[in-house]
Amino acid sequence: LMTAITLAGYSWLDADNLRKAMGKKIPAEMEAQKEKFLAGCAAKGGMTAYQAEGVWKLIEPFAAYGFNKAHAASYGKVAYQTAYMKANFPDDYMSALMSADAGDVETVALHVAECLRLGIKVLPPDVNESFETFAVTAPMVIRFGLNSIKNFGDGVAHAVIAERAEHGPYQSLGDFAVRVPSGVVNKKSIESLIKAGALDRYGERAAMLEKTEELSAINKRDDTHEDQGALFVASHSTPVVTLSPIVTPLTDKLLWEKELLGIYVSGHPIDNHKEVLDKYPRSIYNAIHEDRAGMPLIVGGLIEMVKPILTKKGDRMGFVTIADREAAIECVVFPEVFAKHKSELEVGKVALIKGKLSRRNGIPSLIVDKVKGL
Repeated sequence: LMTAITLAGYSWLDADNLRKAMGKKIPAEMEAQKEKFLAGCAAKGGMTAYQAEGVWKLIEPFAAYGFNKAHAASYGKVAYQTAYMKANFPDDYMSALMSADAGDVETVALHVAECLRLGIKVLPPDVNESFETFAVTAPMVIRFGLNSIKNFGDGVAHAVIAERAEHGPYQSLGDFAVRVPSGVVNKKSIESLIKAGALDRYGERAAMLEKTEELSAINKRDDTHEDQGALFVASHSTPVVTLSPIVTPLTDKLLWEKELLGIYVSGHPIDNHKEVLDKYPRSIYNAIHEDRAGMPLIVGGLIEMVKPILTKKGDRMGFVTIADREAAIECVVFPEVFAKHKSELEVGKVALIKGKLSRRNGIPSLIVDKVKGL
């Protein structure tokens, strides 16, 4: 503020407007302030245009990122503390971090990728190990929380955990179905538990899905006593649920996890192409956050969405979303490229995409030049 007042003749109000413009980080406002500042320096201080430009170049970077010493010291202390926690207690630190960001699927995906880099296993939820949010269940092992499952309310998770805490782990599918309070779970929530992997210890997901009606019927017993679940255990009359000997395809597991947890947990469709993708080490997250607008780059990942549209001329083009373990980016495929690579631009396919990074209104996208299906 004092630089603008002393050198460029700003009033206190004008100087505060400059501060606000810097805080908003809007290029158009900063450009207007630059013209005002240079004119003020010439009029008040008799500075040459070269000198005034030099002073502005010292001020301008502060608009990108700057704060006072009090903030710097506080942030520095927190940065040191979190770095210490991550270095010495990585599983506890990453579990707490994912719990804090539990509502942000994209950020959680980034944390899961970091866990893999650190050698920490991240596993699907489990009725005998999970709590309501992320938790360390063994050294260097983190489990998803039951609240992470979509279509699975907080009350259901709390009831499952409370029953386990009072009467011990669930011993079987029938034991689980009979002990969870009737009316708390329903067929849909049992199906969600199975698909998310929370009942994997009892069998194959596909086989258990065949028994959702039976499990729901067991749970909807006539509760004549609130401790009836415990009575079943005590009297050894826990229903036996027999599963068929079918195997769940990994692709189904991954699709269900993506649907219910927001990310792939048991693996990732791009894992089968690791050798090829490792030749192009720039992740989508890095591509988005590096200052590479207009520069060519190659990213690899899973095609999650293809949205064809017609241009004004009647040509077909498309908007495509490609994702790796950490992030996703929208790709703009103009008619000529879309026609040439249409067969490779299909949902569920893994591909390499070459293009140029574009930022429109601050939102990154990839203007596609070439697609290579893997």
